[in-house]
Amino acid sequence: MKTIKAQISIDASPEQVWQVLVDFSSYSSWNPFITSIKGYAKEGEYLNVTIESKPGSKMNFKPEILVLTPNEELRWKGKLFIKGLFDGEHYFILERQANGSTQFKHGEVFTGLLVKPLISIIGTETEKGFNAMNASLKAFCETRVEEVRHVC
Repeated sequence: MKTIKAQISIDASPEQVWQVLVDFSSYSSWNPFITSIKGYAKEGEYLNVTIESKPGSKMNFKPEILVLTPNEELRWKGKLFIKGLFDGEHYFILERQANGSTQFKHGEVFTGLLVKPLISIIGTETEKGFNAMNASLKAFCETRVEEVRHVC
């Protein structure tokens, strides 16, 4: 088993971050790591996800949504070819902070027979991708919050 994780504080409420996180059709406009998600945000549904850990290096997979708790958690599990070979349980956790902002926790727990050799190949790029996504999510959400403040 191997876990890769990253977190960031976002100056937006969990509700505002959640809206962006489950708006899969907008991922291509802000997300440099998960560049596409097709499917419905519903437990038990399968998604079609494209990640780009580095430019020109795309990977597609079809994870199942395990947990979808609005404003709190989105979790899915995917596999490489067959279950038990190289499985990844990916999670996004949103925690409300005392000041109303969000602590965004993003990670993946990898299990299976090929974890050790594959993590040595993709681990560093995956962690960079998580951090890049988190930074982009922060910028996107905080820009949206600021735009709303100007309108009000």
